Order: sequence, then structure tokens, then C-alpha cells
Amino acid sequence: MTGEIVNLNKARKARARSEADAKAKANRAKYGLGKPEKTLAKTVAAKMRRALDQRRLDRDTPKKD
Repeated sequence: MTGEIVNLNKARKARARSEADAKAKANRAKYGLGKPEKTLAKTVAAKMRRALDQRRLDRDTPKKD
């Protein structure tokens, strides 16, 4: 009839830690990417935009005959 001895302080902290992990997971899903991922995506997009602009044909200038 003797049950397992449980340290209530450790059990309370473990429960709080698991709740914090669940909340963090929900916030990651809610708010998306972190700052390093955002800056990486921004720099990659800027590099691709520059590469595209360098290869763009200028159709706005009139043709010389």
C-alpha cells in the first residue's frame, strides 16, 4: 500500500516547465520565424532581387535607328 514518494517541489517545477514548453511551442507557431531566420530570408531576397535587376532588359529606353 505504500505509494511512490514524490517530491512535490520537483513535480510542481516539472509541470510548470512542461506548460511553459507548450506555451512556447504555441507562440512559435503563432509568431513565425525568429530574428536570425528573418534576417537570413531578407538578405537572400535582397540578393536575388539584385541579381534579377542586373539581368533585366531595359525596355523603357527608345531604340536608336
